Amino acid sequence: MTVTGFAPETEERFALARQVADAVLFEGYVLYPYRASAAKNRLRWQFGVLVPPAWGAGCEEHDFQHTECLMEPRRGATLAVEVRFLHARRRTVQRARPDGDYDTVPELRLDDRVLVPWDEGGEERVELVVPVEELLGDGVTHPFRLPAREDTEPVLDAAGRTVGRLLRRSEEIHGTVRLSAAELDGPYRTVRLTAVVENTSTWTPPEGRAADRDAALPHSLVATHLLMALSAGSFLSMTDPPEWARGAVAACRNLHTWPVLAGEPGRADLVLSSPIILEDHPAIAPESPGALYDATEIDEILALRTAALTDEEKREARGTDERAAAVIDLADSMPAEVLERLHGAVRGLREVTGEADSSDSSDSSDSSGFPDEHGVRRPDTPWWDPASDAGFDPDHDTVVVGDTPVGKGSRVELRPGLRHTDAQDLFLHGRTATVEAVLHDVDGTVHLAVTVDGDPGADIRREQGRYLYFQPDEIVPLEAGP
Repeated sequence: MTVTGFAPETEERFALARQVADAVLFEGYVLYPYRASAAKNRLRWQFGVLVPPAWGAGCEEHDFQHTECLMEPRRGATLAVEVRFLHARRRTVQRARPDGDYDTVPELRLDDRVLVPWDEGGEERVELVVPVEELLGDGVTHPFRLPAREDTEPVLDAAGRTVGRLLRRSEEIHGTVRLSAAELDGPYRTVRLTAVVENTSTWTPPEGRAADRDAALPHSLVATHLLMALSAGSFLSMTDPPEWARGAVAACRNLHTWPVLAGEPGRADLVLSSPIILEDHPAIAPESPGALYDATEIDEILALRTAALTDEEKREARGTDERAAAVIDLADSMPAEVLERLHGAVRGLREVTGEADSSDSSDSSDSSGFPDEHGVRRPDTPWWDPASDAGFDPDHDTVVVGDTPVGKGSRVELRPGLRHTDAQDLFLHGRTATVEAVLHDVDGTVHLAVTVDGDPGADIRREQGRYLYFQPDEIVPLEAGP
């Protein structure tokens, strides 16, 4: 087993996949408006956080990820594995004193930025290269350790004088990567690959702080994901496998992560297993001018909103994090033609066949106004009547599930369905939640806005109105609301 660096051709393949993997690594790293003081940035890092076992036992987060996928390795093939995650570095701001010492302060104001305390994320990698034959049976186990570190960075004013410093501390982390493989029965040589990443740190919560997530983060593996490449052979798609392999794919267990084919379309020798469910061969949109870290909005909206921040807000964002500063600079310097490209793009077209409606007219000047040059007909009545909203009250409306009325305050068990739910919601199957509102859309469908019980960010989500949504047939009532 080799644990130091990859061959040039393997490194080249990984480099392409890292473009998408970086989006996973820094998803939600800092959210608009990119300031540490913003309520959205009080709860950091929601994806792929592997916490110390002593803390994970008392919360709803996990200390491991378990990936299983199928591969067809050729004779003599090796498997290259790269575990990637962020290591939180706690940054303290200190002001210089006349005697040469420093005082810790809540902020340090400079001409171009306002420095504040913040948790930075340093990228870490654990690399392994293992012959596939060594994975059969018990496989291999690779423990790793990140030592505690402390460093300082001087802060200079516009004249070059030292006015303070940044003190960064990172805590020790222990982890383990376990790789194993088993050959499956069948007409082809197919191997089930198992990859487990664990946080094995011995850190325990301080007395009286058993539920303090903030204290556990420096000892956690944040945004953890895997890149795995075969030197010879291929992986099978877990989302669209060949018919003969569907049963074996369905039997694979993937816990807190999901593997997809990565790299160049048409190739199947590279897998990305991440805590965010993706499709095969995910790619960054070519129109995207840079990382904005906040995937809850599209690039165009984020760029326009960021450019509209006040000068004081931009100073605080620049002092929050180097990546936030880069977003501010990007929005301020984005040419109009680049911003215009963000307005939308057509990724594919499909031909629609069928007999035309005899009532259609090709004359776009007709009094009906449609079909126009795009072939779109104007409806006779508006698709939505705003006055109809007056009959709904999300705080008091209820919907009957079984024999139980469910409304705001009801406690329910989540049973996401495959028909109409986000794939990410499947991770919440069996969890309990509290209904925050009953909502009706313009098509007459009822949606339940919920917060998951035990979510440390539930209060912030209520404050911001950012909920998870399920339909009535995706929940089981536990108790009716008030």
